[in-house]
Order: sequence, then structure tokens, then C-alpha cells
Amino acid sequence: MEYIKGLIPGLALALAITGSAGFLAQTSWFVQIHISALSLAIILGILCGNLFYNRVSGYLQPGILFAKGTLLRLGIILYGFRISLQDIGQVGISALFADFLVLLFTFLITLRLGIKFLKIDKQVVYLTAVGCSICGAAAIMAAAPVLKAPSHKISVAVALIVIFGTMAMFLYPLLYPYLVSYLSPHQFGIYIGSTIHEVAQVYAAGGNIGPEVADTAVIAKMLRVMMLAPFLFILAWYWNKNDRGREKIAPPYFALAFIATAIFNSSGLLPAEIVRWLVEADNLLLSVAMSGLGLSTSFDAVKQAGTKPFLLGGLVALWLVVGGFAINFILYLTMN
Repeated sequence: MEYIKGLIPGLALALAITGSAGFLAQTSWFVQIHISALSLAIILGILCGNLFYNRVSGYLQPGILFAKGTLLRLGIILYGFRISLQDIGQVGISALFADFLVLLFTFLITLRLGIKFLKIDKQVVYLTAVGCSICGAAAIMAAAPVLKAPSHKISVAVALIVIFGTMAMFLYPLLYPYLVSYLSPHQFGIYIGSTIHEVAQVYAAGGNIGPEVADTAVIAKMLRVMMLAPFLFILAWYWNKNDRGREKIAPPYFALAFIATAIFNSSGLLPAEIVRWLVEADNLLLSVAMSGLGLSTSFDAVKQAGTKPFLLGGLVALWLVVGGFAINFILYLTMN
């Protein structure tokens, strides 16, 4: 009972920030620029944390650690209710190939640029690579316990996703009239879904073109999300193998629960209304986790990362636009 009481102050603050982020996300200005409640939660959390959190961190800390730890893992598990195995059949095998190739090349290119060329902190590079390769902030948060990354490094990686993913969201509709002669609307939707970071950003980019492109883009994006669980196990194995001086990391078993949730969701046993409520609950859990992450992030620690991570984010964004188009164009020619 004492443990639960100790969680209440920090959780209450994280919930208050989450509520504020949700309210702001519904206002006309934020709706127009498609900034999600998830992104706003970490921004508000960082602002609040740096304004007054350090003064009362003693009794707030247990609840905040619970938010960005336990609630995060539960949120990743419930994320499986957003996808189903039937999604694969709706977009075709080309989407699966595009997602896999973009994920693989993006991850390896990000590691090469960040570690070998720019000499950035390895954890920041890995988190950025995971976020750009799979599903943005949710993937970063899922990979953070695998890499045992501190809050300020997670915040740097999330910031890159917010900045460059938002830019891509507006860029792709501008490119569409010029590229649609090389890709069909269906394949252009796959191009969007396989290269833009966040689900909300994918939907916004596709929606600004047309409903067919938007639907295909979101389903292609969901296929990338399904690759998160096996990727986390490979990442944990690779990190343990190549960083022998570090503490060994346990396999991310919550990723198995994520897969089980997606498979169960594919069965159609739950009514659509219940699934919708579970997705809403998942939004809440992930937003509270983001708030907790922001509250435990110091401006000074983020500033120490310097400008190199943002250069990395820009180079990877350029690769996704150009290299992602090349991958989708070759697949389109090959399969049509």
C-alpha cells in the first residue's frame, strides 16, 4: 500500500501534463500542423521538469519512473491492437518488401553515419536509427529499456523524429505531382508508409493527397510497426554481443506480448468498440510515459548532445526521401 501511495504524486503530475497535451492537440493550431498529443506530452514534460521538478523530485520520482517504465511497456503491448495480420493482404507483398528494405538500409546507414562518420554517442545513434527505421517515438521508447538509455538521450532521438517527421509530412504532398508519373497512387502510399516516421505523420501526409493514398500509407506503416518486436530481440542480442563491457540486457519479453496482442486482434474476437477503447487507453498510457520521460529530462543534458544528432537526423531524412523512393520505384517496376 505504501508503494502505491508513493506513486500517486508523480503519476498525478504526469497525468496532468498528459491531459494538457491532449487538450492542446485538439486546438485548431496544433490540428493544422498535425502535432500529436504524444509529442506535446514530452515537450510539456521537459518544460515542467526543468522549471520546478528538481525542487520536489524526491517524492515525485517513484511515480515518474513508474510512468516511463511499467506504463511504457504496457503501452507497447496494447499497441498491438492497432494492427492485424489481415493488413498484409490489403497492401500486397510489395509493401512488405518496401518496409523491410527501408528498415534494413535506414538502420544500417544511420549507424554508419552516426557512429563512424559523425562520432555521436552510440546510444543516441541506436535510438535514432530505431525511430527512423520503424515507428518513430513509440519505437524509441520501446528500444530504450533494451539499450538502457537515459532520459536525455531518448529525448534527443524523439526530438529528431518530431522535427524531421513533421517536415516530411508537408514535403510528400508537394512531391506527389512530380513523382506520381513514376509511382502509382497505391505505390506512392507505400512509399509514404515505408519512409515517414510517425503513424500520425503518415496519415497526415497521405490525407493531404487523397483517401486511397492515405489508407495504403497507414496500412504500409502498420506493417513496419509489426516488425518492431522481432527487431527488438535482434537488437538486444546484437547489443549484448558487441558491448561486452556493459551489463547484459535481458530479452525484451514485452515485445512477445506485443506480437501476441496483434495476433489476438487479428482473430476478430473482440468487438470493434472494445478495440477502439483499448487503442484510446494505449494512447493515454504512451502519453503518460512520454510525460514522465520529459519530466526526467534536463535541458543541460540535452544541450550536451550538441548539433551533430540534428545533422544525423537531416541526413537520414534525406536518405528516406531519395533512397526510399528508389527502393519503391524499383519494386514498382519489378512487380508490375
